[in-house]
Amino acid sequence: MVRTSGTTGQDAPNRTDVSLIAHRGFAGVYPENTVAAVEQATAGVAVGGRPEMVEIDVMPTADGEIITFHDTSLGRVTDAPAELADRKVWETPYETLAELEVLGTGERVPTLDEVLDALPSEIGVNVEFKNPGSADVRPRENLPPEARADQKALWKDFAEDVLSTLSGTDHDVLVSSFAEGALAAVREVEPSVPLAAVFADSIADGMEVARRYDCEAVHPPWNMIADTALFNAEYGSLGPYEDIDLVEIAHEEGRAVNAWTVERWYEADQLRQAGVDGVIADYPGVLRFGGTAAD
Repeated sequence: MVRTSGTTGQDAPNRTDVSLIAHRGFAGVYPENTVAAVEQATAGVAVGGRPEMVEIDVMPTADGEIITFHDTSLGRVTDAPAELADRKVWETPYETLAELEVLGTGERVPTLDEVLDALPSEIGVNVEFKNPGSADVRPRENLPPEARADQKALWKDFAEDVLSTLSGTDHDVLVSSFAEGALAAVREVEPSVPLAAVFADSIADGMEVARRYDCEAVHPPWNMIADTALFNAEYGSLGPYEDIDLVEIAHEEGRAVNAWTVERWYEADQLRQAGVDGVIADYPGVLRFGGTAAD
């Protein structure tokens, strides 16, 4: 299970043991969601040392393989020809995907099995459920009661496949998603797997979802953390947010707080001072300055 020792928030004001989570395998320096990214991110040769956990994204192919891939279409991440650039990943067979190059690096799109095999056993894995193979998913929503059963059903087969793959690994596992349906499906298929609700639009709505599925962690964007200079700072289309101290509330309820996606040491230091438990980062050195680096 996910490493949660010491992350309930009871001693948050004086904490320095912030976990470093490699976002897509430190996507700022390595080709995201690839075997090479996982290998390089966990080699410990970069400034800042090894992460405690690697975050990867998963979705299915047309023929049922589980791959690590973030976008719904192929164009940004791969060298797919023009006629394939806008094709949905889940409409593409793995045989086609396996021949594509990721971000001009010579790396190819891997399966979840391949990524897990490349990950050292002592490093945890945060598996983010991106899409089960459908345009009908409803991410970033606190679903109304009448929609919850259908959304759970939409994710259930994919959840069973991913959890079956994860059951054979020795890694600590944390499953996260923006989609309430994914969290519901995982809870039903394997209740013991730790969950993280990924927040985007509302602190109150996000906490309702986290409580509904008793999530062990919450994953807010870095500009959602109150009592920092980062709170409601410009970050794409995210925010402004309610004046709610998410870290305090989450810790009172025993939930860890891992903030995404951190790119600068200043952000990491502000978040550390606010008491977050982990930073999901694109670069390995973000915890090196401003306090005691995580081991």
